[in-house]
Amino acid sequence: MPQNISTNTFFCFPMSELSYPKEEIERQMDYLKLLAKTYKNAAETATEIINLEAILNLPKGTEHFLADIHGEHEAFQHVLKNASGDIRRKVTELLGDELSAKELRDLCTLIYYPVEKLALLREEAAAKGSELSASWYSLTIRYLVLICQNISSKYTRSKVRTVLPKEFSYIIQELLHESEGMRNKNRYVGSIVDTIIDVGEADHFIAALCTVIQRLAVDRLHIIGDLFDRGTGSHLVMDALAEYQNFDIQFGNHDVLWIGAASGNEACMANILRICMRYGNLSVLEDGYGINLLPLAIFAMEVYKDDPCDAFGPRLEENVTLSAKTRRLIAQMHKAISVLQFKLEAEIIRRHPEYGMEDRLLLDKTDFKKGICRIGKRKYTMSDTFLPTVDPADPYRLSIEEQELIGQIRHSFLTSEKLKKHIRLLLDNGSMYLVCNGNLLYHASVPMNADGSFRDVTIMGETFHGRALLDRIDRLIREAASSQLSPEGKETKSSLLQEGVGEAVDYLWYLWCGKDSPVFDKDKMTTFERYFLKDKAVMKENKGAYYAFRDDPEAVERILEEFDVRGTHRHIINGHTPIHTAKGESPLKAGGKLIVIDGGFSKPYQRVTGIAGYTLVYHSRGMQLVEHQPFTSTEDAIRKGSDIRSTRHLVEMRSQRIMMRETDKGRDIASRIDDLRRLLFAYRQGLIHER
Repeated sequence: MPQNISTNTFFCFPMSELSYPKEEIERQMDYLKLLAKTYKNAAETATEIINLEAILNLPKGTEHFLADIHGEHEAFQHVLKNASGDIRRKVTELLGDELSAKELRDLCTLIYYPVEKLALLREEAAAKGSELSASWYSLTIRYLVLICQNISSKYTRSKVRTVLPKEFSYIIQELLHESEGMRNKNRYVGSIVDTIIDVGEADHFIAALCTVIQRLAVDRLHIIGDLFDRGTGSHLVMDALAEYQNFDIQFGNHDVLWIGAASGNEACMANILRICMRYGNLSVLEDGYGINLLPLAIFAMEVYKDDPCDAFGPRLEENVTLSAKTRRLIAQMHKAISVLQFKLEAEIIRRHPEYGMEDRLLLDKTDFKKGICRIGKRKYTMSDTFLPTVDPADPYRLSIEEQELIGQIRHSFLTSEKLKKHIRLLLDNGSMYLVCNGNLLYHASVPMNADGSFRDVTIMGETFHGRALLDRIDRLIREAASSQLSPEGKETKSSLLQEGVGEAVDYLWYLWCGKDSPVFDKDKMTTFERYFLKDKAVMKENKGAYYAFRDDPEAVERILEEFDVRGTHRHIINGHTPIHTAKGESPLKAGGKLIVIDGGFSKPYQRVTGIAGYTLVYHSRGMQLVEHQPFTSTEDAIRKGSDIRSTRHLVEMRSQRIMMRETDKGRDIASRIDDLRRLLFAYRQGLIHER
C-alpha cells in the first residue's frame, strides 16, 4: 500500500458518492469482509482510496519493446542501460544548455557504466598527477540528482523506494525531494553531499544513483522472442534478465528450442549444438551451461578425420580469429552433430505422421554413390556425399557410437543447473502472447489460410485456431517442461500423464520448425539442403499465408479482435522476420497497426538489414520506433563515450499525455477503488464493524 498519506488522518467522502443499494452490498458481503482484514476501518480505507486515485493521475510509465536478441549480450545490455537513447534525450533536455557535447557524452557514459567510467576517470586523473576533485564529485552528484528527480517524477514515492539501494535509500529520498527556494533545506542537502564526499562514499553513491536512473527510465520491458542462439552470450542475456525488475517474454522458436532441450528432447539438443557450431559459439555451451563437448569432439575427430568438412566451417564475427586447427575441429563437430540431428528428427517425424513432415526425410532419398538426392519429382546434385555414419540400407539408424554420444549429450543438458535456472526464468516470465495497454505482442504469427481466415491446427487429436491455438500451445510448453523442471520431491506422474508429456516434448521440436507453428510459420526448414545440395533454389523457405496479410489493415483488425484487444490506439508488435531496411522495407505495416521490430540485433543479419535492430518505446507522449546502428563494444562505450547511434521515428504521438487511468494497470486500480468505496460505505452504514 502506498504510504504517501498518513493513515491516522480521517478523510470524509460525501455520502452522495458512496450510495449503493443495500441488497448489492449484502451480495458482496463475504468479499468485503475479506477486504476488511486488510483495511480495518474507514480511515484506512479512505486513505487507500485517495492514494490510488492519486496514482491514476500520474503519467503512464515507459514501456520498452525488444525482439530477436539472439545472444548479442553487449548490445542488449547497452540498450537496457541507455533505454534506447531515452536517457541521453532526457540528459540533453535538462543540461544541454549548460554542458558541452563532450560533457554530456561523459555524463551519459557515467550513467550507463558508473563503476567502469569512474575507474577510467581516476586513471586519467592519476596520469596527470591529480585526482578527482571534491567540486567535480559535488557537481556530478547534483547533475545525477536532477536527472533522477526528472525520471522519477512520474512514479509514486513508494514505487521509487522499491528500486533504491538499501544502503543509500534514505539519503537518495532526501535529495530527490529537495525543493528550490527553501534556504534551510538547501543547506541541509548541501551538507549531505559534502559529507558523502568527505567520508569517501562518493563513488559508491554515484554508482547507486546511476543504477536508480537506469531502473526508473523504463517501467516495463517486453522481449518479443528469440533470446537464444547465434550471438556469443545467450547465457549472459539471461543473467541480465535475472537481475531486471519488471519484464515479460513472448516465446520465439529459438526459445522453444532451448525449452525443448531442457525438457529432454534430443533433436532440440542436437539443433542447439549445431547452431552453436555454425557460429563458433562453443563458450555458450561449455562456459555458460557446462555442456560437455569433449565426447562430440572425440567422435567427430575419429569419424571425419579425413574429411575437409568445407561446408561446415564456423561463421565467425570479423574480430574473432581462430587457429586453423580449431576451425577444422569445429567444422568436424558441426558436421557430426548435423547428421545426428537428421537421424533424431526422423525418429520424431516417423513417430508423428500427423506432423506432415515426411518431406524432411531426405537421407533415404539420397544416392551416395551417384551423389544425387531426390526431392519430390526432381533430382539434385549433392555437394558432399561423405556420410560414413549413414547406412544406406537403414539411413536413420543410430550407430552404437552415436547412441552413446547422444546419451552423454542428454546427460549434460539435463544436469545443467544453470540451464534449468534460465529456462524456469523464461517460463515464469514468458508466454506465447501478451495483451498489454492496447498492444498485442507475439513473436511471429497467427497461422492463417490463403483467404485470410485463421488456420485450423491439430494438436494431439484436437483442433485449434487463432487465440485458442496460442493458448493451447502455451499450456503444452509448460506440460512438456514439467517433466524435467518440476521442483524436486514432486510426486511421480501417472503413466498416462507421462505419455502426454512425451507427446508434448516431441511437439516442442515441431514448434521449432513445423509449418503450422506460430513461432516459425514457414513451409519447411531447409537445413539439409543448405549443407548438402548445390541448387540454391531448393533452399528457399516459403513463409506462411499470415505474412501476405501483414500489410492488410482489415486482416490486422481481425487478429486484434480475435485476441480481444480494445481501444482506439491498438497495435500488433512482433519480430521473427528481419526487416530489410537497406532495401527500403518499412517495419510499419498496415498503416502502422502492425509493427515488426526485428531489424538485425543479431550480427549475422546486419549485412542484409543494413541496421542493428529496432526497439520500440511507448511512453506517456506516445510511441516511437528507434532504429539502431551497430554497437561496437562495451569498452568503446566506456573509453570513448561511443553510444549506439539511433534514429527515432514517430509511430503515434498523442495530443495529451497518457495517464495511468488509461492503462491496464490503471483499470485494475479503478476496479479496486470501486471495491474500497463499497467497503467504506459498509463501514459508514455499520454493516461491517471497524477495528
